[in-house]
Amino acid sequence: MTLSVNTNTSAMIALQNLNKTAGDLSTVQGRISTGLQVATAKDNASVWAIAQGQRADVSALGAVTSSLDRATSIADVAATAGASVSDLLNQIKAKVVAAMDPSLDPTSRTLLTNDFQSMLQQLTNTVTNAQFDGANILDGSLTTDMQFLANAAGTSTVTLSVKDMSLGGTIVTLSNTALIDTPTNATATLALVNASITNVNSALGDLGSQATQIGNHKTFISKLSDVLTTGVGHLVDADMAKESASLQALQVQQQLGAQALSIANQSPQVILSLFK
Repeated sequence: MTLSVNTNTSAMIALQNLNKTAGDLSTVQGRISTGLQVATAKDNASVWAIAQGQRADVSALGAVTSSLDRATSIADVAATAGASVSDLLNQIKAKVVAAMDPSLDPTSRTLLTNDFQSMLQQLTNTVTNAQFDGANILDGSLTTDMQFLANAAGTSTVTLSVKDMSLGGTIVTLSNTALIDTPTNATATLALVNASITNVNSALGDLGSQATQIGNHKTFISKLSDVLTTGVGHLVDADMAKESASLQALQVQQQLGAQALSIANQSPQVILSLFK
């Protein structure tokens, strides 16, 4: 090996190794600080692109979950109000049957009529107030069924059907003009009440089935989001135990590299002994 004061090959090699160790150490420290093995595109372009695509899907599923949450709330409010309507119709039926009694005196019949009208008004108030976030599927304000997001692409939906339970509608056929002031009128009104009870209970059963479907789909979306998030983690997350071991090894290598460079830098001093 040639001794030269202009070119110190040993020092250059030691410096290259020290710089490489410093670069590797910086990479490991970045993984430890971020918890990611692939934090940017320059770490691994193809894996980073795949992970970003999956992250986009997870974010979109968050919007789907929000839509399904709104559907669940609307369905819950409607179901609660519908159950109250069903209870009121049962109470109304009792009043109507009582009004069919031909032996009633005018005072008692008037009291029954007043109670009957009060219950009709209460039914209307229940239906009118059965709204969540401005949506009411019971009062007839909506003419089409409500659609909610079902997938990240926005190409699939779940349906919540409109159930118009307002008086005189297709479900509650009993109108606010119904009379029970005579046994004959009460008999005619009873037929409307019975039909309304059957219709309301059927509508509530349908609404319950749709609410169950929405709840099940929400559970699936939650699990799908978790699976996608786990998949992204498998692609980009750093193995912290492995990185910890690498950090310690590289720190030792860095110290040894610095000592090797220091020794190499002292090599030209040997030349001075040749000129004594």
